[in-house]
Amino acid sequence: METFLIKTVQVVLALAILIIIHEGGHYLFARVFGIKVEKFYLFFDPWFSLASWKPKPRKTPKLDKKGNTRATWRDTRYGIGWIPLGGYVKIAGMIDESMDKEQMALPAKPWEFRSKPAWQRLLVMIGGVLMNFLFAIIIYIGIAWYWGAPSVPFERAYLGFDYAPQAIEAGFRNGDIPLTADGRKLEASDPNCIMNMVMAGEVTVLRDGRDTVTIDIPENFPLTLNDSVPFIAMRQPVVVQEVMNGEPAMEAGLEPGDRMLTVAGEDAQEYGEFTRLLQANASRTTPVTLIRGNDTLSVTVTPTESGKLGFKLVNPYDVYGYDNIRYTFLESIPVGITNGIDKFTGYVRSLKFVFTKEGAKSVGGFGAIGSLFPSRWEWRTFWEMTAFLSIMLAFMNILPIPALDGGHVIFVLWEMITRRKPSEKVLEHAQMIGMFLLLALLIYANFNDIYRFLIK
Repeated sequence: METFLIKTVQVVLALAILIIIHEGGHYLFARVFGIKVEKFYLFFDPWFSLASWKPKPRKTPKLDKKGNTRATWRDTRYGIGWIPLGGYVKIAGMIDESMDKEQMALPAKPWEFRSKPAWQRLLVMIGGVLMNFLFAIIIYIGIAWYWGAPSVPFERAYLGFDYAPQAIEAGFRNGDIPLTADGRKLEASDPNCIMNMVMAGEVTVLRDGRDTVTIDIPENFPLTLNDSVPFIAMRQPVVVQEVMNGEPAMEAGLEPGDRMLTVAGEDAQEYGEFTRLLQANASRTTPVTLIRGNDTLSVTVTPTESGKLGFKLVNPYDVYGYDNIRYTFLESIPVGITNGIDKFTGYVRSLKFVFTKEGAKSVGGFGAIGSLFPSRWEWRTFWEMTAFLSIMLAFMNILPIPALDGGHVIFVLWEMITRRKPSEKVLEHAQMIGMFLLLALLIYANFNDIYRFLIK
């Protein structure tokens, strides 16, 4: 029960922060362009609010250059709803989830959303996504500055590293451990380490854990590299962190701390090889050897149709053991930006699996979000998960789905390109369709959570 409460508090707090940041982005741009915001709510408030506050209006309203009443922060009712499924800002003169048709039937006012130029409306709509992404970057900068960053010394990464195809052509092999570049020892904590390897004349590596091999680097080698593929990536040992309910790993008796050695008699210590072998033996009873404590055990597993066992991995930094690199505030800025971009691109690449059969089954709601957080309170982990959720929220909201920010953006871009504004009827119908799709997805995702918890 205590674990459930700790996870619940973390989820609610993280989502509350991100909702305020996201809706605050819309609010900020609306205020910059003089658009009236009628409500700013954390969580939804059908029928009643847990708390609300409406500032007293000015005795003398502010006027713009044309003599029209200007919108101010006092026009907004600020509050907290009782359904923690999101939040919203109600922007005057905009077709949104409030579906305020009465207001839209009246003549447009100068301080309404619909009265503003398309480029201003576009910035209002992307304001939430922009703030979420910037907030994630700020968190990653703060983490690097306050806590530093983990770094695994090369010699501790006993499974070695994977290399880009161009590096393989130059003579590297997956599993090699870097030792020196032009005679100088390579340190993983050195931010210029990779550049020193790429620009060197020769690099020595430890191969197969016993042989020292010298690789001559081609003169034009840096020009052959592709920024989309990392030059070097640490190989991940397959160590069980948590076994999922009802999955093949639980049926096979796997336990936290188990370290995989072989699958079907072939070496499977590295995650990529482990995954390949499971997929090759999908839906078939397969022998696996593993280390549990000081014992080597043999078990049989039956991977799913897509070659999954259903367990979480221990972070490779925790398996190998890491040193902590400290940064000054200025040094932490590029580190935080890089981390944010890497998390964003990694998340986008992973979405392709959602459209597979197993990926659709893995879609989750609030329960899945809660599983990302640890069972005990750790501020660093909390902020890392909050930053990652902020990136997820930014990307999901910019998708071109009606009722999401991306849906509104598409209509504004259409107007800017064609010089023709979509009719309010089209916008209303699109909003209703989008809300129906989002509600269906929300029900499906949370049903998956309930199914996994209660049935599987």
